Order: sequence, then structure tokens, then C-alpha cells
Amino acid sequence: MTELLDPKNDYVFKRIFGSEENKDVLLAFLNHTFKNAGESLLTDILLINPYLDKDTPRDKQSILDIRAKTDQGELINVEMQLFNQYDLEKRTLFYWGKQYSGQLLEGQRYSQLKKCVAINIVNFKMLANDQYHNVFHLREDHTDIPLTDVIEIHFMEIPKLNDENIQMKNGLVRWLLFLKGMTRSSWEELLMHEPEPALKKAMSVLEFLSQDEQARQQYIDRQKFLWDEVSMIEGAREEALKKGLEEGIQKGIEEGIKEGIKEGEAESKRKIAINMLALGLDQDTIIKATGLTLSELEELKKEKE
Repeated sequence: MTELLDPKNDYVFKRIFGSEENKDVLLAFLNHTFKNAGESLLTDILLINPYLDKDTPRDKQSILDIRAKTDQGELINVEMQLFNQYDLEKRTLFYWGKQYSGQLLEGQRYSQLKKCVAINIVNFKMLANDQYHNVFHLREDHTDIPLTDVIEIHFMEIPKLNDENIQMKNGLVRWLLFLKGMTRSSWEELLMHEPEPALKKAMSVLEFLSQDEQARQQYIDRQKFLWDEVSMIEGAREEALKKGLEEGIQKGIEEGIKEGIKEGEAESKRKIAINMLALGLDQDTIIKATGLTLSELEELKKEKE
């Protein structure tokens, strides 16, 4: 039997959740996400272009995994992140900002801006807690009153799903376990607690893609690109770390030499002052000759005594 492809691979993820024929799969996943966050469920969604337009030719082109619009006009983007390339929080806010500001055409009012939701599914631990699903809003620190409801950011950390927090009755848990990469034999367990046509359809799509030669080749090419990109980033980071370490060592050596010279000069002045004291010279003459302060000279006298 053909080995299943990893549904976390962004090519496979988009084929399962981001196609028009699988819109019901995305809608079901989103509703479990919002239900888990205690929010209202969606009745319908419209898939839209994942490319965010650049404001100027020099702007960074933004490509989201999946973009959708609700029947209320609210925007949702869903992204899968296999590897931790860091600055994900800033990247998320950057994409959220482009989505939010990109709604208005010239002459339109700010009141026409709709809520934007960013959902990040990550294959690494990111936040300093044990929750696999974290939801962020914009609220006042002390009273917790909301400033606005237009910003909502989700982080789902797949590695945080463990034996202690896995509850098969939770619909979002079942979807995340599917994305985690369960075997075919485990799929029955996911569907046993609550029959869910959309999840079963997602499994069928993954089964089809895993057996399709062209899809498998595109999966392999994408997986290779992602690994190469991570290797390049890690290589650059290690090189920067190595360079910084070498520069630090060199700087430390130089500073050490300077300090050694200073200490040597100070010790030389002390010895000259001690000899001058032994010869019975007055302190003004000694201070002028050695550059010592009066207090340093007094200290030497006490040591000599």
C-alpha cells in the first residue's frame, strides 16, 4: 500500500483545504476552530486569491496558504508552517496588516473595514504554555476590555498534542491529529467518536493524492525546496554565529592585552614609587614622577609600613 503523504506539506495542505471542490472541508475545519475558541460558527465561505497585492514594486510579495471570506465579509487566512523560521509573530502581523488595509479602495470609509482572522498551524512549539490552541485579541492590559474585534490571531501548535490533552470528543483535536500524520488504521478511531463527512472527505483526498504520481512528485519537489530553504537559513545562522564568536574572541584578546598593559604600567609605577619612598623623596616629587594620586601614594606608604 502506498505511503501517505504528509498533510502538513503546504502543497498537500492547499489541495485538501484550499480548492473550490473541498470548500466544505475548509468550512468544517474553521467551524471547529471557532467553536474551540467559543465563537460563532460560519455558514458559508468564499475562497479568494492567496496573493496579496503589492502597494509598490519594492514591496514584499505576500502569499498566504489559504484565503477565504465569510458571508459577513470578514477575511480569514490559514497558514501551515512546517519549520520554525523565526519571527513568525511579526510575519503574521505583517500579513494581517496587508489583508486589513487592502480592503479599502480610495474614498471608502474606515467603518467599512471588516474583521481579519489569521490562523497559523505550526509543526513546532512556539508559545510558552501547554495549550495547543491559543487565540489573541487586542485588549486593555488591566481591565481586559476589547479595543476592537477586528484582529484575531490563532496559533495551533501540533507538537503540543499529547496523551494528556488529547480528547477525541473535541472536533479540532481530531482535525489536528489528522494533520499530524496518523496512519490509515488510526483514521477509524478519529471517525468513531463522531461521524464527520468533511473529515472523511479530507482523508479521501489525502488517499487520492498519495496514489497520484504527479501529485507525489510535486509533493517531493516542494518538500525538497522546504528542506533546502531550512538548511540555507540554518547554515547562514551558524555562519553568523561562528563569525560573531570569532570576532568576540579576537576582541576579548585585544581587550585583554590592553588591560594587561595597563596593569603592567600601574605595577611599574608602584615599584618606582616604593623605591623613591625608600630614598626619602617627598611625596610631591613622587606624584609628579609616577603619576600616582595622593591616595594611591598613601596606600603604598601603609603597605610599606
